[in-house]
Amino acid sequence: MTSPSTAARLGLLQISLAGVLWGTGGLAVQLVRERVPMHVVTISAWRMVLAGVVLAALLLALRGGPVLRDLLRSHPRRTVVVGASTAAYQALYFAAVTLVGVSVATVVSLGLAPVLLTAAESVRERRAPGGGRALVLVAALAGLVLVTLGAGHGGSGTGPEPLLGVLAACGSGAAYAFATAQGEVLARSTGPLALTTATTGVGALLLVPAALLVDGPRTTTDPQALALLVYLGVVTMALAYGLLYAGLRTASGSAATIATLLEPVTAAAVAALVLDERIGLVGLGGTALVLLAVAGLGREGPAAGPPPP
Repeated sequence: MTSPSTAARLGLLQISLAGVLWGTGGLAVQLVRERVPMHVVTISAWRMVLAGVVLAALLLALRGGPVLRDLLRSHPRRTVVVGASTAAYQALYFAAVTLVGVSVATVVSLGLAPVLLTAAESVRERRAPGGGRALVLVAALAGLVLVTLGAGHGGSGTGPEPLLGVLAACGSGAAYAFATAQGEVLARSTGPLALTTATTGVGALLLVPAALLVDGPRTTTDPQALALLVYLGVVTMALAYGLLYAGLRTASGSAATIATLLEPVTAAAVAALVLDERIGLVGLGGTALVLLAVAGLGREGPAAGPPPP
């Protein structure tokens, strides 16, 4: 039988892998837009629709319909809330990027989430976070700032509406933290495939109408752009969120948001390899801090208890 500490570390590994997969999404979006001038909201909608189709097909193939039905019957409101929050934080993040730039949007949205969840867990448990968790959080946030500053020459200048951009980034971080906290509750009572299918379907239903309101082409016949859209949907959405919800069965929400700070680290590394964007010594130092913080989470022991039967 798997011990609670081993299960917690496995959950952290799954969430970390999700963060790595998400880190490749920015490059994929950029490559799509180089071939087809799609609005980022349209790309995000396609990402969720394609993920929803693949997940639904897989759920049917594995005869997981009863699990999905039980989830929707027992937690209909929470499922809708998680799906809506997932769609919201993606849309708000993209808006923040256009308003204030990549650097500030990334630091605020990704950096705010673990702070909010750590505070929420402290309030729920009626005690301050331990010294180890506080140190991990500080190291992760400092590393994230350094990574973003190191990659700043890659297009992170201040945008046309800095104040609105910061507010949008704050909304994105809050929505992500909220989605993770609510998803953590659902992940302990249902399988990751059914949960990912349900929340992705809700997100797609919300983003598709939004995509109809923005400018730019809504479809494409370009084979490379289509392949990239499929990659975004299947790998960075369906697979990554399945890993997130699987990991949340044994890892705490605050640990999850710190682990997913591997996303900007991966994005910087991918940009350096594919686009020849260098993050410099500052960015390398930040990368090391984030990796050390995630490793520190793995040494903390179980935070969420054993997985449900």
